[in-house]
Amino acid sequence: MTKVIGVRFRTAGKIYYFIPGELEIKAGDNVIVETARGVEYGTVVFGPTQIDNEQDYMPIKQVMRIATKEDDEKLLLNKVKEKEAFKICLEKIEKHGLMMKLIDCEYTFDNNKVLFYFTADGRIDFRELVKDLAAVFRTRIELRQIGVRDETKILGGIGSCGRALCCHSYLSDFVPVSIKMAKEQGLSLNPTKISGVCGRLMCCLNNEEAFYEEANSHMPQIGDFVTTDDGLKGEVKSVSVLKGIVRVIVTLEDDEKEARDYKPEQLKFKHNRRNDRESIDDELKQLEYLEKKEGKSHLDDD
Repeated sequence: MTKVIGVRFRTAGKIYYFIPGELEIKAGDNVIVETARGVEYGTVVFGPTQIDNEQDYMPIKQVMRIATKEDDEKLLLNKVKEKEAFKICLEKIEKHGLMMKLIDCEYTFDNNKVLFYFTADGRIDFRELVKDLAAVFRTRIELRQIGVRDETKILGGIGSCGRALCCHSYLSDFVPVSIKMAKEQGLSLNPTKISGVCGRLMCCLNNEEAFYEEANSHMPQIGDFVTTDDGLKGEVKSVSVLKGIVRVIVTLEDDEKEARDYKPEQLKFKHNRRNDRESIDDELKQLEYLEKKEGKSHLDDD
């Protein structure tokens, strides 16, 4: 058993683990740690926690110290330098005529490296740009191309729900989402309603997917023919997964039709849910490009 804390850095979405040692560290504290990039300033996401298998979290280094007032002042100074570096980099990009969008600039805490994050439609030859930047800052320069999801994660914003974006506030990794999830949950397939600020499918489509998959597996689909527990036959008109109600157009003895609500357990039907989704309608086909973009964004994130 090993006791660790979780630390997050400003532009890194993932949580990294460190050993607190004898230090009394709690969530919300700022700490100085050594990473692959050098000495860094991070914020503790969760306090000391016991882990069973240390190998799953390797390598784990020990926290150097809790951030001091001097460390806080240095961080603020770095932020001032980052603004100036951002402005200089924009000028250099324009000078070289590069088709790239600069998103953010970050100094490592020990000033050993300056990182510039950017987005672009394709590969960019920024070798001359790096030379110019190195001549100005006289330190190691790293230009890192990121995807549109990463851009939104760094910049942050407010989602259509009125809350801070999930990716910026708490998500460590992007989860795979697809159009099929929206259809499974009965959501509008209008791209503007199921896309996030980044223009890709909303990450929150994944939040309730497991529930809907389980619930839908016990319910008929719209258009299915069913037999009710009172001996009537009919066609499913609508399904309310959350309420657990199926509306059926049943045929009465005098051949009249009537809409009645039933619980799934009151109906007998055959499941026609095909794994390959051959029943995807024209509306889904029109949105196929969204799934292609979704796949590309995850490749970019990797």
